[in-house]
Amino acid sequence: MKNRRDFIRTTTILTAGSLVIPQYACKSGKKPASGEVVLDTGITDILGLQIYSLRDQLNEDLEGTLKKVAEIGYKNIEGYGYGERMILGKSPSEFLKIITDLGMALPSMHVVTELTTEESRASILDQWKITVEDMASIDVKYTVYAIIPEDERKTIDDYKKWSERFNQFGEICKEAGQQFAYHNHDFEFISHDGQMGYDLILQETDPELVKFELDMYWITKGGQDPVAYLNKAPGRFELWHLKDMEDSEEKAFAEVGHGTIDFERIFAVRETAGMKMCFVEQDLSKGDMFESVKMSFDYLTQAELM
Repeated sequence: MKNRRDFIRTTTILTAGSLVIPQYACKSGKKPASGEVVLDTGITDILGLQIYSLRDQLNEDLEGTLKKVAEIGYKNIEGYGYGERMILGKSPSEFLKIITDLGMALPSMHVVTELTTEESRASILDQWKITVEDMASIDVKYTVYAIIPEDERKTIDDYKKWSERFNQFGEICKEAGQQFAYHNHDFEFISHDGQMGYDLILQETDPELVKFELDMYWITKGGQDPVAYLNKAPGRFELWHLKDMEDSEEKAFAEVGHGTIDFERIFAVRETAGMKMCFVEQDLSKGDMFESVKMSFDYLTQAELM
């Protein structure tokens, strides 16, 4: 198996020799339109991109940006930007058509339900039903709650309330043929009188109704070991967010395989974790964002992690 250093050294040599790093993974060896033939390590069918990574580019040119994502070789998209029954300014069906016309799929969507007033708090389940209805209309499999608002996560009691809501959200998703999941950041790993919010959510939610999208960067930033959690709750981590961490004081985001997180160790427990799909996400980049998400794609499709 290639380790991270071997991969980086190899790709550096290839770049220096003016060879193009392959953009597509083809299990059959069939040449894509570019004429390149590359190694397929078995991950491309379950690998996708969380397009929040390209939010600035999408705001300027939605279709052109998604076309570039397809050209890199991503087969799956995890969406974001749902609000007022639209996705990034398009109806759900319009948004899906753009993606499928490019040969990609939309298996997962990040969503939130705004709780800006007492009235909205009272109607949160009604809001959620509408959200799930829209996701069902475009055959989204995973409806993922992206982030708990800051003013709703100050105490352990807040997390108890969210655990109850997540069970309700999960039941609504189940009735619509979807799976509910929760995506973490680092704040869930802050101790509240000796208990972390993430642990409480794991304990208080139904394992069938509530799955998790474990973000490898944020759990590491929160001072926790992702592998320990993947082993702690077998079968509950059907989705993964793949992003790396710089070896620096600021612990900035890095392209997958180009930082300090041990992805070989993480992928070794994928079956125990129950992983079904994984999505690259590059929150910020010090370079060109398209190049960043391509670097992650190249590493993941060539590093023999599966």
